[in-house]
Amino acid sequence: MAFTVERLGYHPQLVDYRDAWSLQTRYHDDVVRGERPSTLLLLEHDAVYTAGKRTEDHERPTDGTPVIDVDRGGKITWHGPGQLVAYAIYRLQDPKDVRLFVEQIEQAIIALMAEHGIAARTVEGRAGVWLAADDRGPERKIAAIGIRIHDGVTMHGLAVNCSNDSAGFDSIIPCGIADAGVTSMSQELGRTVTPEQIADRLAELLDDHITA
Repeated sequence: MAFTVERLGYHPQLVDYRDAWSLQTRYHDDVVRGERPSTLLLLEHDAVYTAGKRTEDHERPTDGTPVIDVDRGGKITWHGPGQLVAYAIYRLQDPKDVRLFVEQIEQAIIALMAEHGIAARTVEGRAGVWLAADDRGPERKIAAIGIRIHDGVTMHGLAVNCSNDSAGFDSIIPCGIADAGVTSMSQELGRTVTPEQIADRLAELLDDHITA
């Protein structure tokens, strides 16, 4: 298997972002030293904004929700109830294969969406997984990806919008992309799909797809 899987908590047992980040950091150091296998953390967060290294001051929300500066690339995004977060602390076979690693994550998510009847895809120049513009709305993101690599081991990972509403994204331009929308599995399917319902299958598909 590509990962050892740990399930940290789903609604109503939401996981504080700082606690998860601290655990990621500790596990990362363990994997670097060869004291722990590559590990996938599955969880659901309390509402929080995380600001990547390219976030500008004017992009920060002022709605009172905590904003945490993090050491991943990219801009600002939201995490919160109804969104499945998966953190991959993974030793790359070749540290230069970060792009391949991201592509394999994207393909695993696309496969998950296909199993639920959602036609998802990638978009050139934009990380994450998207739905094409149609009569339901403009081009829209259903899963985000943000990775950091240090000493050949990745941190951070992906977030799949399951049953969260879009309110958390209303105060920001998600990932700095102004000309597209955000959606969720529940919104697209017209029925509730929770993070816990898809978490184990996502872990299986990541294990199937990741070889980087």
